[in-house]
Amino acid sequence: MVDNKYKRKIYLQDKPRQEARLEMLSHFAPLRQVESINCVEALGRVTAEPIFAKTSMPHYHASAMDGIAVVAENTFTAHEQNPIQLKRNEDFIYVDTGNPIPSPYNAVVMIENVEELDDMTVEIIEPAAPWQHIRPIGEDIVQEEMLFSQGHQIRPVDIGALLAAQNVSIPVYQKPKVHIIPTGNELVSAHASLTPGNLIEFNGSVIASYVTEWGGVPTIRPIVKDRPEAIRDALLQAVEEADVVVINAGSSAGSKDYTVHIIEELGEVFTHGVATRPGKPVIIGKIHGKIVVGVPGYPVSAYLALEWFVKPLVYEHLQLPEPKRSTIKARLGRRIVSTMGAEDYVRMNIGYVDGQYIANPLTRAAGVTMSLVRADGLLIIEPNQLGFEQGEIVEIELLKPIEEIQQAIVFNGSHDLTIDLLSTELKQQTNRSKIISSHVGSMAGLMAIRKGEAHVAGIHLLDPETMRYNQPYVERFLAGHAVVLYPFLKRKQGWFVPKGNPLQIHGIRDIMEKQAHFVNRQKGAGTRILFDLFLKEEGMTSEDITGYEREMFSHLSVAAEVKGDSKAVGLGIYPASKAMDLEFIPVAEESYDLLMTREFFESAQAKRMIDVIQSDTFKEAVEKIGGYAIVEDPNPVFLS
Repeated sequence: MVDNKYKRKIYLQDKPRQEARLEMLSHFAPLRQVESINCVEALGRVTAEPIFAKTSMPHYHASAMDGIAVVAENTFTAHEQNPIQLKRNEDFIYVDTGNPIPSPYNAVVMIENVEELDDMTVEIIEPAAPWQHIRPIGEDIVQEEMLFSQGHQIRPVDIGALLAAQNVSIPVYQKPKVHIIPTGNELVSAHASLTPGNLIEFNGSVIASYVTEWGGVPTIRPIVKDRPEAIRDALLQAVEEADVVVINAGSSAGSKDYTVHIIEELGEVFTHGVATRPGKPVIIGKIHGKIVVGVPGYPVSAYLALEWFVKPLVYEHLQLPEPKRSTIKARLGRRIVSTMGAEDYVRMNIGYVDGQYIANPLTRAAGVTMSLVRADGLLIIEPNQLGFEQGEIVEIELLKPIEEIQQAIVFNGSHDLTIDLLSTELKQQTNRSKIISSHVGSMAGLMAIRKGEAHVAGIHLLDPETMRYNQPYVERFLAGHAVVLYPFLKRKQGWFVPKGNPLQIHGIRDIMEKQAHFVNRQKGAGTRILFDLFLKEEGMTSEDITGYEREMFSHLSVAAEVKGDSKAVGLGIYPASKAMDLEFIPVAEESYDLLMTREFFESAQAKRMIDVIQSDTFKEAVEKIGGYAIVEDPNPVFLS
């Protein structure tokens, strides 16, 4: 039984993110410790005091060339019409690059300008200037000069300077210790056997990786159950050992979200809730002089909150400026709607098509980790904006190198498992291009080609009038555009049903009569168009189908839904059914083709892609999946 004082009573605020950040930093008083480390291990570390050279570099007069050391004044009369001869060990000595130059010699003549007459005699025809081709003592580094000021972050080249000046160890700030506390009754290790209600705890490892990347030392503590006393004990132990504490989940205002209560009980809470989407339920407080940051359980929210509030603490502890991401200007491929009053962080795919950057939003759900994995950048919508219209130019923070974005092939259209396989093979075989894909359905892919927002679209659109795939749609919607339809795959479509086919689904009427829970694809998807054709052929309407409005954006998503419901049925491709260990009842073979502009088709990028498609390696990989046949000797259709 939970004490009444821990019942829901604190409501989330809408504090501006920057205000919460500045308030947190004003309360941050890190206890910076200093340690001495071997300079060869000092990459990325921050100097705790000024570093001075212990010796000069070079510490003697050194030859900068292979040649002979001479007394410059003895060579001033040398000329083509007046060559002078020099005796070894009297007028000159041989030297190699780096050799000491002993007194009285004060110049070096390059060996290329020396004529050797015999073992003891040389001749020169040009005078030498005093100290030519000699590195004087301290040319690079002078003993006792300051190499680096306090607060300098050591780079690879700096290690060379340190060693050259005989600084074998240097004082640096200890890295901040960040303890990470995962919380939740549902959390289990990735090694555990999963049962319904269990979720794998992975946020801790991601948070730890970010902390390491920023220069801190993370410690992931054991999973803490949603019990006030357990959370209290974990926090008290963490603040005694760490410089910063991150507690994951339990930061909202639910009946089992105790974190804010415990922090308030043990110390002080500055912020509970910031005006952002996602990432609103953030807690910032202080216990025993240590900053505690409570981040949400949803992965995307957690990682963004971590960047907003933990990253600045790590950099402040190290006394380094917080780095900023580079940005680009891109044209929006789709309209993005926002709500005023909070910053909106939208994960974006970015492609480089016809000389301009095109950006499209990924899912905005806070729990979809893959939206950050796949994201090329972040679009930040300010609190006073309602969003952006399609075609608007926006500024996007980059999450990936610009070169990677520029070399990528932008794929739009119908989802197919082979596109991910093609991207992998393309990267492996060419070591250059990869494919970034948006699963938006065949019609949306076709329109993306029309608007110049994609290089390639995957389509499988059956025309009900001609019963032909794809070409009728391209002729209808892309008239006047120079495009190419490249025959790619033949694949099987069929019903997805649970093992044993408990409802005995064999056709669309069975779905209606047995009130099966149908899992549909989104509007414009080729699979949905096929399903609608089945409805029409049977004289049925969408109202006859339970779940018709329930939309998924990939074949795998449909299969996953069917796997979790014994009364469910879906329509999709065989490999997705196989991946989820479902039964598959074939109903049609369809043509899945690649649509692209003629300009792209004739490009080096497209040639590399098609070479991979026709390679034995790719064909063998596709055949292993099952349910596919790559079109042999395809004849591209040129349309305009």
